[in-house]
Amino acid sequence: MSHPYPAAPATKPTPVGHPAQRPRGDWSLSWHGVRTVARLELTQRLRSTRWKVALGVWFLVVGAICLLISTTVTTNSTRSIETGPLMFGLNVMFILSMGLLVTPTLSSAAINGDRIAGTLAILQVTLLTSAEIAIGKVLAGWVASLAFLVISVPFILWSFLAGGVPVTAVLSTLVLVTLMLGVVSAISLGFSALVSKPTGSTVLSYLTVAALAFGTLIVFLLTLIPMTSTQQSSVLQASEWDATTGEVTACEVQFTQERVMHTERTWWLLAMNPYVVVADAAPGHETFDVMRLDPLSGIREGVRVARNGASEPSSSCPAEISGVEEQVPSTAPVWPLGLAINLLLGAGAIALTVRRLRIPQGKLTRGTRVA
Repeated sequence: MSHPYPAAPATKPTPVGHPAQRPRGDWSLSWHGVRTVARLELTQRLRSTRWKVALGVWFLVVGAICLLISTTVTTNSTRSIETGPLMFGLNVMFILSMGLLVTPTLSSAAINGDRIAGTLAILQVTLLTSAEIAIGKVLAGWVASLAFLVISVPFILWSFLAGGVPVTAVLSTLVLVTLMLGVVSAISLGFSALVSKPTGSTVLSYLTVAALAFGTLIVFLLTLIPMTSTQQSSVLQASEWDATTGEVTACEVQFTQERVMHTERTWWLLAMNPYVVVADAAPGHETFDVMRLDPLSGIREGVRVARNGASEPSSSCPAEISGVEEQVPSTAPVWPLGLAINLLLGAGAIALTVRRLRIPQGKLTRGTRVA
């Protein structure tokens, strides 16, 4: 008697090592997985009315401030002062400040907010890896913050059209501001994975941004006193002159004592400051010119002077007699070091996020919702 139900068709066993059975590690990455997570995050934001309102308010606020800066600069400046660099520098500093304020709110609740809502576990039980979830959420927060930067570009171009600003300065400024916003997005996501409450992660994100933007300057200023010492310096000074031509004919060594601030030991504190990174990377005059009033040049020169430290006492002895050539202070850029430090902070935050998203978790914080 035949069986009433047909036998199931025989299936070939999947060989060991087949992609369908091969386990994926936490750091396995695919563009499809990252794009899926990022698209989910961005879709939620695009559906939110608050997102559109925030963009509109941002455009109006940035526009009003840039108009105020333009009107003030144009009205109060004389013809001998270039208004373009001043407008451009002030606009860039303001847009960067606003970006640093807005970006933490876009990523500081991306992990713990989904965990509280019970939607994070849904992503974790799929084929998505921890790295794909983390990088997808960072990418979504980064793109969301860049939307605020994109609508600010017309005001940057407005100050560029005022003249006196090279095209390379505009391009480098936009690139560096973009990278800084990406770093802040990664740091905020790291705190979101580390802290169980969105409020706590948001506060920690803002404290970190404040430490980078203002804390580095405050700590640098506090180190000036302990880094100041009295030292004796020897310098060649003119001692004899030609009675006919008045030229120096002989020199002698003179010893002087002076108070010296060794800023060359702590200048790196300023290098990681986001404002310093953006200002130092913008091409322009290496020295601050009163006739330009360029804030970016002022920041760039100040940091490079701090890196060079105290200068040697001036000598009135010509190099032809002393045989000692005057040393020219280094004008090498500072921003590569600062950018590297910030990128390391962002990479560390992403690594922490991947670690916190790993499943199964051996220990969960009290009160943490799994699903």
